[in-house]
Amino acid sequence: MPGLLRGVARTAVIAGTATSVSNRVSRRQANKWAAQEQQNEPPPQQPAAGQDRVQQLKDLAALKEQGVLTDAEFESEKARILA
Repeated sequence: MPGLLRGVARTAVIAGTATSVSNRVSRRQANKWAAQEQQNEPPPQQPAAGQDRVQQLKDLAALKEQGVLTDAEFESEKARILA
Protein backbone atom coordinates (compact mmCIF):
# COMPACT_ATOMS: atom_id res chain seq x y z
CA MET A 1 0.00 0.00 0.00
CA PRO A 2 2.76 2.56 0.75
CA GLY A 3 4.20 1.90 -2.74
CA LEU A 4 0.82 2.64 -4.29
CA LEU A 5 0.46 5.92 -2.38
CA ARG A 6 3.96 6.92 -3.36
CA GLY A 7 3.15 6.23 -7.04
CA VAL A 8 -0.06 8.25 -6.82
CA ALA A 9 1.75 11.14 -5.13
CA ARG A 10 4.51 11.08 -7.74
CA THR A 11 1.93 11.11 -10.54
CA ALA A 12 0.12 14.06 -8.92
CA VAL A 13 3.35 16.04 -8.65
CA ILE A 14 4.26 15.31 -12.26
CA ALA A 15 0.77 16.23 -13.49
CA GLY A 16 0.80 19.45 -11.45
CA THR A 17 4.19 20.43 -12.81
CA ALA A 18 3.12 19.69 -16.37
CA THR A 19 -0.01 21.80 -15.93
CA SER A 20 1.97 24.69 -14.48
CA VAL A 21 4.49 24.62 -17.31
CA SER A 22 1.75 24.35 -19.93
CA ASN A 23 -0.08 27.36 -18.49
CA ARG A 24 3.11 29.41 -18.42
CA VAL A 25 3.88 28.57 -22.05
CA SER A 26 0.31 29.47 -23.06
CA ARG A 27 0.53 32.85 -21.30
CA ARG A 28 3.88 33.64 -22.91
CA GLN A 29 2.55 32.74 -26.35
CA ALA A 30 -0.60 34.84 -25.85
CA ASN A 31 1.51 37.83 -24.75
CA LYS A 32 3.80 37.39 -27.74
CA TRP A 33 0.84 37.31 -30.16
CA ALA A 34 -0.74 40.35 -28.51
CA ALA A 35 2.53 42.29 -28.89
CA GLN A 36 2.76 41.32 -32.55
CA GLU A 37 -0.82 42.44 -33.19
CA GLN A 38 -0.14 45.80 -31.58
CA GLN A 39 2.91 46.31 -33.80
CA ASN A 40 0.94 45.37 -36.93
CA GLU A 41 -1.94 47.77 -36.23
CA PRO A 42 -1.71 51.02 -38.14
CA PRO A 43 -1.65 54.09 -35.90
CA PRO A 44 -4.98 55.90 -35.64
CA GLN A 45 -5.19 58.58 -38.28
CA GLN A 46 -5.70 62.12 -37.12
CA PRO A 47 -7.19 64.66 -39.48
CA ALA A 48 -4.66 67.13 -40.78
CA ALA A 49 -4.55 70.33 -38.78
CA GLY A 50 -5.52 72.40 -41.81
CA GLN A 51 -8.55 70.25 -42.56
CA ASP A 52 -9.63 70.39 -38.94
CA ARG A 53 -9.39 74.17 -38.92
CA VAL A 54 -11.35 74.45 -42.13
CA GLN A 55 -14.14 72.32 -40.68
CA GLN A 56 -14.17 74.36 -37.47
CA LEU A 57 -14.44 77.57 -39.48
CA LYS A 58 -17.28 76.12 -41.58
CA ASP A 59 -19.14 75.10 -38.42
CA LEU A 60 -18.55 78.54 -36.94
CA ALA A 61 -19.86 80.26 -40.09
CA ALA A 62 -22.95 78.05 -40.01
CA LEU A 63 -23.62 79.05 -36.42
CA LYS A 64 -23.28 82.72 -37.36
CA GLU A 65 -25.68 82.31 -40.30
CA GLN A 66 -28.21 80.63 -38.00
CA GLY A 67 -28.00 83.60 -35.67
CA VAL A 68 -26.52 81.63 -32.79
CA LEU A 69 -23.34 83.74 -32.72
CA THR A 70 -22.99 87.51 -32.89
CA ASP A 71 -20.42 89.14 -35.16
CA ALA A 72 -18.14 89.78 -32.17
CA GLU A 73 -18.38 86.17 -30.97
CA PHE A 74 -17.72 84.91 -34.49
CA GLU A 75 -14.62 87.07 -34.87
CA SER A 76 -13.35 86.07 -31.44
CA GLU A 77 -13.74 82.34 -32.12
CA LYS A 78 -12.29 82.68 -35.63
CA ALA A 79 -9.19 84.36 -34.19
CA ARG A 80 -8.85 81.57 -31.61
CA ILE A 81 -9.08 78.86 -34.29
CA LEU A 82 -6.58 80.58 -36.58
CA ALA A 83 -4.11 81.33 -33.78
